[in-house]
This record gives sequence, structure tokens and C-alpha cells, in this order.
Amino acid sequence: QVQIVESGGGLVQAGGSLRLSCTASGLTFDDYAMGWFRQAPGKEREGVSVISWSGVNAYYAEPVKGRFTIARDNAKNTVYLHMNSLKPEDTAMYYCAAGRWYAGAWYLDPGTYNYWGQGTQVTVSS
Repeated sequence: QVQIVESGGGLVQAGGSLRLSCTASGLTFDDYAMGWFRQAPGKEREGVSVISWSGVNAYYAEPVKGRFTIARDNAKNTVYLHMNSLKPEDTAMYYCAAGRWYAGAWYLDPGTYNYWGQGTQVTVSS
């Protein structure tokens, strides 16, 4: 079955950096777009950044543009999220997901993705 496992979360001071990793198995990795999403307590899950199956196209939510970078290594079935200049408002559980983009899909919409990991916690202290 499909397994998606995130790692790399932790506690960091504001202005610091973290790199999240996500490894997928049980699927043909380069058939799927991959995305990072986050959910803070009391809030809905929101898209952070997503990347096409080839890695050519990537999209970012406005709050993270210029600070976060998504990348994937199809040879390793892994997608990364490099997070710089972290802010307390970035504190959330971060989830990795796999899905297939289709015409008209909202790429940053969690509903576009079928397979999800358990999440990794990111906490940014002020």
C-alpha cells in the first residue's frame, strides 16, 4: 500500500531554517504531483507548496513565497521543503501528500491529493 512519511520538523527560533523531507512508497512516484500542506490548531488545512511530477512547475502560497522552496528527487522518491526566515505564524503540523493534477484542479487545494502522511510538527518560537 501507499506510504508517505515526513521528517525534519522541530523547534526553531524565528528567523531560523528547517528542511522537511517526505518519502513515498507503494506508488509510481514520478506519476504524482507532490505537495506540502499545514494545519495549525483551530484552523483548516492549507496548501503551502506543491510541485509537478517532473519538478518543472512549483507553486507557493502567498505567505511563504520567497521564504520556502520545494524540490523533489524522483530517483529517491523524496520531496523536500526548504523553509527559511521562519516566523511564529509558520507553526503548524506539516503534511506531505501525493496526487494527480488534472485540468481545472486547484493545485494548492488539499482535496486534489489522494495520499497523505501523518505529519511532522514545526514550531517557531518568537
